Amino acid sequence: MPRWFLVLVTFSFLLLGITVQSQDIPDPNRYQWVEVASDFDSPIFLTHAGDERLFVGEQGGLIWIIENGEVLPDPFLDISNLLSDDVFEGGYTERGLLTFAFHPDYAENGLLFVSYTDINGDSVIARYHVAADDPNLADLDSATTLLTVDQPFADHNGGYIGFGPDGYLYIGFGDGGSLEDPSNNGQKTDTFLSKILRIDVNAETYTVPDTNPFIGNADYLPEIWAVGVRNPWRMSFDRATGDLYIGDVGQWDWEEVDFQPANSKGGENYGWSVYQGTHPFKDQPTSGEVTMPIFEYPHAEGCAVTGGYVYRGAALPELQGVYFFGDYCTGKMWSMIRHESGVWLTSLFIDSDQVITSFGEDVNGELYSLDYKGIVHRLEAAP
Repeated sequence: MPRWFLVLVTFSFLLLGITVQSQDIPDPNRYQWVEVASDFDSPIFLTHAGDERLFVGEQGGLIWIIENGEVLPDPFLDISNLLSDDVFEGGYTERGLLTFAFHPDYAENGLLFVSYTDINGDSVIARYHVAADDPNLADLDSATTLLTVDQPFADHNGGYIGFGPDGYLYIGFGDGGSLEDPSNNGQKTDTFLSKILRIDVNAETYTVPDTNPFIGNADYLPEIWAVGVRNPWRMSFDRATGDLYIGDVGQWDWEEVDFQPANSKGGENYGWSVYQGTHPFKDQPTSGEVTMPIFEYPHAEGCAVTGGYVYRGAALPELQGVYFFGDYCTGKMWSMIRHESGVWLTSLFIDSDQVITSFGEDVNGELYSLDYKGIVHRLEAAP
């Protein structure tokens, strides 16, 4: 982080009459990223199923289990046959397995939800059930497709899925790809592209919660929870507060982190493609007032934001409430806290050598990072 940014933030605090305590900003010298497991093939997501196991997804369609520090020999799920050929050709691609989420009642119902791009490159949200006779294996025959979204280009698929504290499934889709949002999907309200959706999956496929913000508005698809995201690759809910953090990948100049408080009724417009970050981008009408990001950084600092998590573990209690995120291209990681005044304070945490595809958390709230080169790390105190 350039010194001018930290000086600007400090000066802003002084103007507001706020005293910034040193403990507000984590000291990176006190922490380290420790390797947990390696030899994964393009790992892109990590989560838990309500127990001590870690589940690591690879872009090529396999989900592996780490149990007691060891990677189990057989994958939990293998959907590689459902993906397009370019996922396996060795070049850069934004297709493949993107994320997955275990139902909040997984211990009782055994349901897993998966987000991927299919053999045609279109986005799919599907449901699977754990095998009846093996807790470390998903039942491939249980697959049920909940929704499919046509992707006009190969990039900006988004693909995040995750359960909110309300028990509903949230889905982030990018704008459909190419440059400068050619179809203006960012501000269209009759497409899932460039949107965050909110659905109830406690049905054969899904239903729309009657508390979604655009119910009864014929101009909007009822599943829409928020509009105006470009490529929300990684989002997360703070498990303590319910606040939603959105890492939205930018275009030429700016990367941004957006925020939705837990008491939101939905309906936010995060600005794309009228805005890129806080900066005007395209001259077109907006579908409602724009909610600006809580943080942005220029491409002099990186090229693709990877949203992270608010730390809620027990091993590093001094980090309680700190949001961590990073940049895919440079390996930089930032820490962010919200001062009691409401002002956000962000600082460079670690300038790593990781290709950061995702962060993750375990059942206890400990924080992990995924290096696209094949390594899973956990944040720990430095010796």
